[in-house]
Amino acid sequence: MDTVSIFYIILLISASILCLALVFYINRITNTIKSIQADIKDLSDQMKPLITASTELSEKLNSLSAEAKSQLYIVKEIIGKVKDRVEMILSLEEQFRKGLEKPVDSILKNFSAVSNGINTFWKTFKK
Repeated sequence: MDTVSIFYIILLISASILCLALVFYINRITNTIKSIQADIKDLSDQMKPLITASTELSEKLNSLSAEAKSQLYIVKEIIGKVKDRVEMILSLEEQFRKGLEKPVDSILKNFSAVSNGINTFWKTFKK
């Protein structure tokens, strides 16, 4: 055998070993990809209930928010009505007080004048 044949045999053996190593590593890569695929599938299966629950929670929060807004609007209306009534009562009280002040003042002045007149009469009558 000449040297070229020996190198040719060494080359064929090296190529065979390389092919076997390539098959071995491709098998390992395939197994790793399958494992990653299974993990992703499990993660996806676990995410579906989480997404559903989050969606339901969001809908409930929107519902509660809308209900709270409507209740707040009703409370604002009630407070506005109470404020209007209180202002009306206060204005009526002020009008009533203003309406009574002048007649009461004039009556008091008249009583004062009459009592002064009576006092003066009695003083003069006693003299």
